[in-house]
Amino acid sequence: MAKVSRTALVPYSPSQMYALVNDIPAYPDFLPWCSAARVVESGEDYIVASVEIAYSGIRQAFTTRNTLQEGEKIHMRLLEGPFRFLDGHWQFHSLGGEGCKVTLDLEFEFSSRLMSLTFGKMFNKIATTLIDAFVKRAQDVYG
Repeated sequence: MAKVSRTALVPYSPSQMYALVNDIPAYPDFLPWCSAARVVESGEDYIVASVEIAYSGIRQAFTTRNTLQEGEKIHMRLLEGPFRFLDGHWQFHSLGGEGCKVTLDLEFEFSSRLMSLTFGKMFNKIATTLIDAFVKRAQDVYG
């Protein structure tokens, strides 16, 4: 099973960073590998989201149920896609003032060896650069 853990310190509030990560329909606007993203279903404390990845001519979609703690945490759990297992957490911790610490922890395993060989390196690269993409998005949106 692959694990990715990334952290960034940013000059934005936890609420601002949470809002960017939770704005799933905007993903194709700033994530170059994301060809489509939509909210399938939503409730008071959850979202079911579908994301399509297009990278080096390869397309793959997956759906997660994201449990939300407003401004603090998003827990993603696989519902459907090319994985045997996918579980992730975004956490947003205030550093006082306007800054916060953003943490992304992901664990994933593809459903087969063939899927792992085909998509493994691609998804690992996406996962390891994801937090950087959201930091850049925050700079573009919030200045």
